Amino acid sequence: MIDLTQTNAREVARRVNAGEWKAVEVARSALGRIEVHDDRLRAFITVTAEQALADAEAVDRAVEAGRSFPMAGVPLAVKDGFWTEGVRTTNGSNALLDFVPGADAEAVARLRKAGCLLVGKTLMHEYAYGFTSQNPHFGDARNPWDPSRVPGGSTGGGAVALAAGMALAAVGGDTGGSVRQPSALCGVVGLKVTYGRVSRHGGIPLSWSMDTVGPMARTAEDAALMLSVMAGADPKDPATLPAPALPDPIAADGSGDLRGLRIGVPTGFFFDLAGPEVAASVRDAVEVVRGLGATIVEVPFPGPELARAAHRAIIFAEAAAAHESTARTPANGLSDEVRNLLLAGLFLTGKQYLDGQRVRRVVIDQYRELWRSFDVLATPTSPIVATPIGEQEAEAAGQKRPLVQLYLDHTLPFNLTGQPALSVPCGFSSSGLPIGLQLVGRPWDEATLLRVGAAYQAATHWTDRVPPGLDGAGS
Repeated sequence: MIDLTQTNAREVARRVNAGEWKAVEVARSALGRIEVHDDRLRAFITVTAEQALADAEAVDRAVEAGRSFPMAGVPLAVKDGFWTEGVRTTNGSNALLDFVPGADAEAVARLRKAGCLLVGKTLMHEYAYGFTSQNPHFGDARNPWDPSRVPGGSTGGGAVALAAGMALAAVGGDTGGSVRQPSALCGVVGLKVTYGRVSRHGGIPLSWSMDTVGPMARTAEDAALMLSVMAGADPKDPATLPAPALPDPIAADGSGDLRGLRIGVPTGFFFDLAGPEVAASVRDAVEVVRGLGATIVEVPFPGPELARAAHRAIIFAEAAAAHESTARTPANGLSDEVRNLLLAGLFLTGKQYLDGQRVRRVVIDQYRELWRSFDVLATPTSPIVATPIGEQEAEAAGQKRPLVQLYLDHTLPFNLTGQPALSVPCGFSSSGLPIGLQLVGRPWDEATLLRVGAAYQAATHWTDRVPPGLDGAGS
């Protein structure tokens, strides 16, 4: 069997297109790992073995006939909040247990057309309304580096699948950090795209003005490959726009030269609550980037208070509007936790929602001015590493603080502003838990983020590490 912990999406596509590997062999390797490990890790709600093998056979026939695909034979995991034709899409809830879409979400359709093999629908926080991927209906997704800890959320299952070698590409949704945060906690790569870069058609909404669909992978290069397939205008999603082309992040000479780029490192907020190991790993990563030629600029950065207040006013109101009928219907399979969150949003006034949008404008203008002095902001993705399942607080800066603050305050501001942000692995704690580096860019400039992420990964070896007990083709 092919060892999916020792390869990546680009390598699989190259070998399948060249006839060196069969897509069916790749699919069987992914499905074999799911069969061995998923009972313990709970990455998936639904495994689509028959679909994956059928997709693989179709790719192999096409390759034999002389065709090639950008992502030929790449095992794909899809968050269960995105439609998949003929496969149930629960949004992580018993309220949608029997919902079977008649079409793929647009981003999923593009990836499958590019040669990806759908291996399953991943476990998520119910209705994407949370940050741990603890789920009362389908069980708790578990972090492969320590199964007693959370993988983050809401796209926790996708990050688990990637870290455990059950897939080499995953589709996630990011409204407050739900691609980046689980990527950081599980040691993989996650990209929150510019709002409007990727179609949201076929995604079950949480907050229409902040929802984004983004790629997750083991490397920044693979995330770039996925994005090149997923991105582009879609008449079914009026928020999408024709956007600048995405150049390959790998330098033609392979040097990873970052000369000419200015990397902003914030003073204050982003490091105030970061644990010593997290702060040290991120600062070490910044020094690696400096060594690749980038100029480092220290910048004062405002605290999260304005962004947090605006984000919560908007997300509560928009989620309630999107799912009011479900929230008001008793005994329909929705958990009390999510029902209460949705109902709470109905008590916000129109003025409060508009105030949130006005504050959002202030934050956008404030951040635009900051970015005049640098090209990319570098921060910890999360100030803490993965916490034990069931906990709601963690210690930071000498006192207990709510996880909703610790896990989201570093990420949600950029959903509010619509900017792209990338999380890449940058180290491990002394207890063996991954640490993530967040890179944030100007709107539509994913290319620069992916260039920096790819150069950093080429200069380090964090992605080479495999969670305990998960290495090897047959394991």
